[in-house]
Amino acid sequence: MKKNNILCNSIYINLILILYFFCFQFCNISSAEHIFIDVTETSGITFEHTDGRSGLRLFNEFLGSGGGFFDYDNDGDLDIYLINGAIQTDNPPEKPHNVLYRNEGNGTFTDTTEVAGVGSTAYGTGATVGDYDNDGDLDLFVTNFGDDQLYRNNGDGTFTDITGQIGVGNPHWGTSCAFADVDNDGYLDLYIANYAIYDPKNDRQCNERGVHVYCGPHAYPAIHDTLLRNNKDGTYSDISISSRPQGLAPMHGLGVTFGDYDNDGDMDLYVANDQDPNYLFQNNGKGVFLEIALISGVCYNDMGKEEAGMGTDFGDYNNDGQLDLTVSNYQTETNTLYNNLDRDFFSDETIPSGIAEVTHGYLGWGIKFFDYDNDGFQDIFVANGHLMDNISRLEKHVSYPQKNLLFRNLGDNTFEKVKTQADGLSLKKISRGTAIGDYDNDGDLDILITNCNQKPDLLQNVIGNQKNWIQIQLEGKESNRSGIGAKIKVITGTHVQYREVQSGGSYLSFHDLRSHFGVGKAEQIDVIEIRWPSGHIDTNTNLPVNQRFLAVEGDKLSPLHNP
Repeated sequence: MKKNNILCNSIYINLILILYFFCFQFCNISSAEHIFIDVTETSGITFEHTDGRSGLRLFNEFLGSGGGFFDYDNDGDLDIYLINGAIQTDNPPEKPHNVLYRNEGNGTFTDTTEVAGVGSTAYGTGATVGDYDNDGDLDLFVTNFGDDQLYRNNGDGTFTDITGQIGVGNPHWGTSCAFADVDNDGYLDLYIANYAIYDPKNDRQCNERGVHVYCGPHAYPAIHDTLLRNNKDGTYSDISISSRPQGLAPMHGLGVTFGDYDNDGDMDLYVANDQDPNYLFQNNGKGVFLEIALISGVCYNDMGKEEAGMGTDFGDYNNDGQLDLTVSNYQTETNTLYNNLDRDFFSDETIPSGIAEVTHGYLGWGIKFFDYDNDGFQDIFVANGHLMDNISRLEKHVSYPQKNLLFRNLGDNTFEKVKTQADGLSLKKISRGTAIGDYDNDGDLDILITNCNQKPDLLQNVIGNQKNWIQIQLEGKESNRSGIGAKIKVITGTHVQYREVQSGGSYLSFHDLRSHFGVGKAEQIDVIEIRWPSGHIDTNTNLPVNQRFLAVEGDKLSPLHNP
């Protein structure tokens, strides 16, 4: 019966895709109406998030939980991990848990949580993946309201929780997190944003105009973030104090993204803070950071005001070889777009880019640069949803569930909102995390969205692969095995694109570690240059499009075939 159901689901999905393609080609329907389709139900994903729903509006309920894409079993397709909250009462009738779904390669997923051993019942928030021990498979780190967890991938479809053995049990309230090799020693270190010092037993009630609401971040004191150094022997050491500037004030951290924004060969770090100034940490090459957000122009918005930063991402949206920044913020603040001008300063391009007017009315969380239409320019997706479940009592025109937004990069430093009808982008939910990856291996990027007290949304891209593309999977030798931090340049004719391999970014989420490049109508890749974290550079020329490649540090690219 199970095989029959999987077969029927696969046939159903394929029929939908055929109908969409037929109508796109022959029915005179605008492509903007059919970009992503919601395949959550037909793919077999039944997970439903809970924040505990205490009714007391406890301070730790509204942040939501994340998740993401990763190939945990090394079979060539992307699996899904989803993080759950918990019921915060004594002796709850049930214990919600995190869920791992294995991609069956036919458009459906199977729940393998119990077998894999990753069904944590802690109050989960975020996660990231990376091969921390360089053994060839991806390990999983989960942040919680309480002790965090590191699951070592055993390479046989199972994981072992080794948190207590290796020194990564961050006891604070962790939110977004990311792996990166901050000292360029070939092993992945780990950064964890922490939110606040809070105990539900000492929760305070906050009111606005006589309405009981969730408290803002300043109701509880901030706490410093955590940086863990990989000791190269399977253990970690906490270097938070020695790595950060003396006298740095703690902030309410939510979003984390690593990237070499100044192109000096080491991993820098940006942190989006909630109603606090944001951080930009410049790496001195040895894993010690200088905080320079104010002098670089990315601390505040263009009015000199701190914003309620939620998610963030590094990405080169104008293809000039320098990493730009985007940050999602609270409603009425707009999302922010920073253009990297010269490795020392960013300019706030939120208004001239066309982002401000559209995002002003939304509360943004997960945010990501990605090329959804394979035209060679990175677009922006942002997940929206209010944090106050009773916001309409205070502002009648504002709703708790909200639509998400997709911005198309027009290639001239501006973006336009993509308008959709009867599309996966038209869903209206209480969204939080966002992950990007090509889960169906068809050559375009799909979207996974997590939602508060609702099922997630798996949105399948149905138009991107009408243009050409390539994908590159990295394997470091002298560099970390996952290739995190590697810079890739792709040249097609006069068009040049750049990517860095990232393990985090967005909000509480993680993404496909394969680098994806849309190349439009180009029929050949002229040059692919990979600059590894070790400093080694590999160059390949005259390669075919619509192909996946494996890049092993020091070797020529080799084709990867679809699973």
